[in-house]
Amino acid sequence: MQFLPNHPNMVRTLVTPTFCTIATRAACGLVAIVVSATALNAQPRITPVTSGVTPLLQSVHAAGDSVVWAAGHRGTVLRSRDAGRTWEKLPTPSGDSLEYRDVHGMGADTAWILSAGAGAKSRIYRTTDGGKQWALQFLNADTAAFYDCLSFGSPTSGVAFSDASGGRTNILQTSNGGAAWTLRPVSDVPAPLNGEGAFAASGQCVAHASPSHVVITTGSPGARLLSSHDGGRTWRADSTPFVRGAVAGLTGIAFATPQRAVAVAGDINALRTDTSSAVIGITNDAGRTWSMRPRPSQPGAIVSASWVPANGDRILVVASYGGASYSLDAGATWTRITDQVTTSVVAVGRTAILVGGTGRIWRIEF
Repeated sequence: MQFLPNHPNMVRTLVTPTFCTIATRAACGLVAIVVSATALNAQPRITPVTSGVTPLLQSVHAAGDSVVWAAGHRGTVLRSRDAGRTWEKLPTPSGDSLEYRDVHGMGADTAWILSAGAGAKSRIYRTTDGGKQWALQFLNADTAAFYDCLSFGSPTSGVAFSDASGGRTNILQTSNGGAAWTLRPVSDVPAPLNGEGAFAASGQCVAHASPSHVVITTGSPGARLLSSHDGGRTWRADSTPFVRGAVAGLTGIAFATPQRAVAVAGDINALRTDTSSAVIGITNDAGRTWSMRPRPSQPGAIVSASWVPANGDRILVVASYGGASYSLDAGATWTRITDQVTTSVVAVGRTAILVGGTGRIWRIEF
């Protein structure tokens, strides 16, 4: 989808206050509370981290116990090798002309980045030397297509998704690490709803539950879950109970186990003010049924979620354009982290890493 003001994928400019320090975090909406022993005895420590960049960061992905990749606007790609404590900016292809909406790392050296935009602005690059060089693997030739997200279930098996074009669903699949990407034939993919696409807002609209099981969350108009159990070759579509509308629908999904996942949704036409219900849900059967959870108190379209793996499948962190929150009870109740724009979250061990507007990054240690 092309980007216009109030377009479902993103807005072009986000204005946020200057970076908060630890000493002033209360004034900036950062909250640390003492939690009782019955709530996992967790007292998260919330720390703003210097990223060294100012563009909007759109996606973050963990590639092991300590390696984390992040990507965003103006050609920005970052890498951390100490679980998000420090970051290095990596050179990227095409300078600052592309908006990287997704990144997927496999260790410190190998990663894929996806740029979004109409036609040739949608691209996939891969590095195998830690970002020193990037190889162009896919250049979108369909002027009506707009690629949103990608995910890899193994070093060889990956999937990328675009908004529908020409009356067909666009799903790319690779089985050789992206050396060749194949647009799945119409016979292997569900027919799209009118205008169906995904929101390129957090890099979580495509996710693997296992190397063979991959899902896609669609946004407007249907909030559907597309699923494949053969690595992305054939697909089915299922409806969900999440909010839907002209510019509202699912925004992302994250798995704790192959069966247990959290999905999030929002009204992207109201990025900072959305108060929609039916925006957070938990599944214990890989998306066949959902148990809905209340939304956090602050407004804003929710675009990303992550489990904190060292604490099992109870602690959640969600990111939204109205801020971020955490839950110690699988989404039954929420505590605010910040009111600043946050776009994507991932967790390694006991630490969640949030990225957001003007290059902001936070570490939340449980």
